[in-house]
Amino acid sequence: MAGEVEGLRCLLFATERYAGPILAPLEAAIRRKGGEVRWWCVEGAAALSTEAAPRLASAAEAVAYRPHLVFSAANWVPHYLPGVKAQVFHGFNVEKRDAHRGHFRLRGLFDLYCTQGPATTVPFRELAERHGHFHVHETGWPKLDPLFDGSLSTLEPAAVGRPVVLFGSTFTPRLSAAPVLLATLRTLIARGDRYWLLTLHPKCPQDLVRAFRALAGPNARYVEPEALMEAQARAAVLVADTSSIVSEFVVQHKPVVTFRNRVPRPHMLNVTDPSDLDAAIEHALRPEPGLLERIRSWAAHIHPYRDGRSAERVLEAAQALHQGKVRPPRRKPLNPWRKLQVRARTGYWWP
Repeated sequence: MAGEVEGLRCLLFATERYAGPILAPLEAAIRRKGGEVRWWCVEGAAALSTEAAPRLASAAEAVAYRPHLVFSAANWVPHYLPGVKAQVFHGFNVEKRDAHRGHFRLRGLFDLYCTQGPATTVPFRELAERHGHFHVHETGWPKLDPLFDGSLSTLEPAAVGRPVVLFGSTFTPRLSAAPVLLATLRTLIARGDRYWLLTLHPKCPQDLVRAFRALAGPNARYVEPEALMEAQARAAVLVADTSSIVSEFVVQHKPVVTFRNRVPRPHMLNVTDPSDLDAAIEHALRPEPGLLERIRSWAAHIHPYRDGRSAERVLEAAQALHQGKVRPPRRKPLNPWRKLQVRARTGYWWP
């Protein structure tokens, strides 16, 4: 595993609140290894609570910090920062868009892609061979470390013996199940035979978020993005749509019910009519061996790591670049238009 990083300055770059659970295990790994760490939270991540490590307030402070390693949970990173820039991803590839516009789109800003499993490693290595300006290392995803390191409670006291069902939804309007299933969920929650954990993507419309918060009570509670991993550990079944949370949940070898998933797969119990949701949940609570085998197979394809040490592997891969043990054979593209966009987003123009 990664050696000590004493003396290395590490920067965690976040643009949305959901970056918190992704980067927090990296912060812990850096501290264990003796490194120094700072957060730089912009845009939606400004509301993120990062009490453990100090936060930098501006691009100028981030540059002045002179990081050796920069870890981004966004699909971009400020190119003007010193140090190795590593992409750790903000989710799994759930095929919301065509490949050239989605998960495998290159922006010429990263030195390193830390992939989650074979499903992402193989395509990114093919891209690396073709373009040559970045390195790829399969590490697993730091966000999932708490699911396997024993740090999360799996007890939901309010459930009082009832099965726990988690509902999550993407913010993409054409794919979101939240507005379509709101009335159905209200009925199922009121019935009281299951306990519900409810969460929405931070980018969902606020009126929709308020409607889901209003469902909280003796049979349900609303979960903030920062507490999502514990909710996943506590739930027996997930109900979602074409959201990255589907893949996160499956990695635990637990069943998922999807609603109008864009690319339904054999490990999912996909429904297209709200009236079929209740029966599908009941099926998921009593999965047959064949379904469980399909779930395990898909989990191995997207994220085979179950040791809770993905953050350490990410750190090790970034160190290797910093120390010159591996180097991309070509320089990154000039990309002046994208770099101008990055400067505009962060308000930093020189140098």
